[in-house]
Amino acid sequence: MQTGNRLLSSFQPADISWIASPQALDDACLQVADAPVIALDTEFFREKTFFPIPALIQFSAGEHAFLIDPLATPCTDAFRALLQNQAIKLLHACSEDLEVFQIWAGVLPSPLIDTQVAQGFLGDNPSMGYQKLVEAWVGRTLPKEETRSNWLERPLTAAQCEYAALDVIYLLDVWAKQREQLEHLDRFAWLESDCRQLIDQAGRSDDNDTQWYTRQRQLWRLTAPQLKAYQLMTTWREGETRRRDIPRNWLISDKHLMAIAEAMPSNRYELARVEGMTPPLVKKEGDALLGFVKEAQHTPSDALPTPWPDPMQPAFKQRFKALKKVVKGHADELGLAPEVLLRRRDLEALVMQSLAGTPLTLPTGWRGERLNDDLATALEAKTQ
Repeated sequence: MQTGNRLLSSFQPADISWIASPQALDDACLQVADAPVIALDTEFFREKTFFPIPALIQFSAGEHAFLIDPLATPCTDAFRALLQNQAIKLLHACSEDLEVFQIWAGVLPSPLIDTQVAQGFLGDNPSMGYQKLVEAWVGRTLPKEETRSNWLERPLTAAQCEYAALDVIYLLDVWAKQREQLEHLDRFAWLESDCRQLIDQAGRSDDNDTQWYTRQRQLWRLTAPQLKAYQLMTTWREGETRRRDIPRNWLISDKHLMAIAEAMPSNRYELARVEGMTPPLVKKEGDALLGFVKEAQHTPSDALPTPWPDPMQPAFKQRFKALKKVVKGHADELGLAPEVLLRRRDLEALVMQSLAGTPLTLPTGWRGERLNDDLATALEAKTQ
């Protein structure tokens, strides 16, 4: 491993350079400027914060790995340009890594390929981890000892550096084999489309706050005003935890917000009686929470969200089962896991729209071309 011009050690199969200055980072960017594919990874810490704290940035275009110390050097214009040049940027399970790049570099890597998403188009395990992916495609068993390392400590050990380097070195080998299979199956365009959506979604974190409430699996228990209160409170919680840079549950959990929505308290005394509401929480956040409950109670009925249907009712179960059968049939035909085609929450949303008589939010792109006729037919059959 190199830092400046001083050779510290080297590893097989990767040569490793430690980057701890803007000049060293710019020099590294020059070395890979013409590469068609660049593998990327990050290490970070976020146990006490909302945003991840960048601890290490790794990249490679071949058998040499570069490890950037973000604690010692800021991102440079050369690296930002590298992240957005024409080369494919490889990441595995990239959602949190994209947050790190947004924080440290201020830009997102593009064009992006996520090898976990790619694997979803090649088999029945769309959530395969990196170590299993390398073993499956390259036949190498990677070390696991440094998985839970403290990456903010300095200096990093030789074992940590090798572990971090291998996270990008083998990613290139995996992708070369995945791409060959994807092109053989004529699914490369599917992957490109999904990865563009990952970039789009990562750039809309504030907009996503208003939809956080849909992650709650018990929404069917809420009336329209209660649902509105829960949506307002979760939207507020997301914005506040981002502003304060604290974990969500350090402010208030989904479980406790759900309990408040069900109780719809009108004053601090009633709020204090809600399960999980401690005196300090009531004192500090009570006015805001009660304000959202009051706002929901005074929202005109035509502006309230549509209550979610009870998933245990026959009408819901019949429609959901019919849609699930359609998706599974197509997934089996393609040799994919059903959730690669359509997630459970998307199926539930279609059932809700069908029951409410509102326009269906059918999938777009290649999924729509393959599924929409059969989905619409299945719902129509259950409404007759």
